[in-house]
Amino acid sequence: MRSRYAAVSVLAAAALMLTGCVDNSTPAAGSGASSGSAGSADAVAVKKNDAIAAMLPEKIKTAGVLNVGMANNYPPNEFKDGNGKPAGWSVDLTNALGQVLGLKVNFDIGTFDNILPAIKAGKDDMGMSSFTDTAEREKQVDFINYYSAGIQWAAPVGKTVDPENACGLKVGVQATTYEDTHEVPAKSKACTDAGKAAIEIFRYDAQDQATNALAVGQVDAMSADSPVTLYAISQTKGKLQTAGGAFEVAPYGIPVAQNSEFTPVLQKALQALIDDGSYTRILAKWGVESGGVKTADLNVGAKG
Repeated sequence: MRSRYAAVSVLAAAALMLTGCVDNSTPAAGSGASSGSAGSADAVAVKKNDAIAAMLPEKIKTAGVLNVGMANNYPPNEFKDGNGKPAGWSVDLTNALGQVLGLKVNFDIGTFDNILPAIKAGKDDMGMSSFTDTAEREKQVDFINYYSAGIQWAAPVGKTVDPENACGLKVGVQATTYEDTHEVPAKSKACTDAGKAAIEIFRYDAQDQATNALAVGQVDAMSADSPVTLYAISQTKGKLQTAGGAFEVAPYGIPVAQNSEFTPVLQKALQALIDDGSYTRILAKWGVESGGVKTADLNVGAKG
C-alpha cells in the first residue's frame, strides 16, 4: 500500500463526531481459528505445498504457526468484519500463504507503528498491513512485494477537485499514512510556496472516519491508496466519486526480518499462489486485481 508511513502515530486532533457513518464491513467471516485466523466466508482455498513447507525454518515449522502483525483498519485491504474478525483481501492472501506452508495463521492485531519493531524483535514472523515498500523502510526490514497501488483522491459527487490544485481545501487522510506524512503536506507546501492558501489536513485514526467526514461534507476531499479509495466510494452509495486518476504508483510489501531464512520460503509460497491463479482469484473477489503483480520480488522500493 502506498499508505502508512512508519512514524510516530499522529493523534486525530481533527477527528469529529460524525453522523451518517459509512459501513465498510463485509458479511460475517467463516469460522476462524481462535488464534485469529479469519477471512471471508468464500475465501479461496489452496492446498499445502509440501516441497515449499519443507523449507521452513525449524522454529516456524515446529511451532506450526505463522504470526502476522496487522493493523486491521484499512478496508478493503485489512479490517474487522461484522464479528470483529480480521477480513479483507490481504487477510485472504495471508490465509492462503498459511495454507501453502501448512501453518495456522495467527493475526497479531495492533497499531501500525508497532508492526516493524515486532518483526525486528522476532515477535512476529511477518507483517501484512499495506506497507508501501520504501528505501527508508528497507533499512529496518526486507519486503516481499505483492501488489502495486497508487494514490487516489475522492470528492463528493458533483464537486470537481483537482489533487494538483487543491490549495485552500480541507483534505481528510488516515493519520500516519504516506498521504498524511508526505503526499498531502508536499502539495500544501507547493501551495504556500506559490503564495496560495495551504491545504488544511484533517487527520483521522481510521480510514472509515476520513471517508465519513467526506461523505457528510466536513472535508472537501480525501486521499488514500487507490484500492482503499475505490472501495470507500463503493460503500457510500453514490455520495462520492474519484477526483482525478491514480498517481504515484508504488509497491506494497510483506515486511520480514532482514536476511531471514524465512524470506525465500515466503517468496516461493507467494509465487506459487501467483502461478496457480489463486492470487488473482483472491484479488478479483475484492475487485482489486488491477494492482496484481506477476512475480514475488524482493525490496523493489529501493530499486525504484
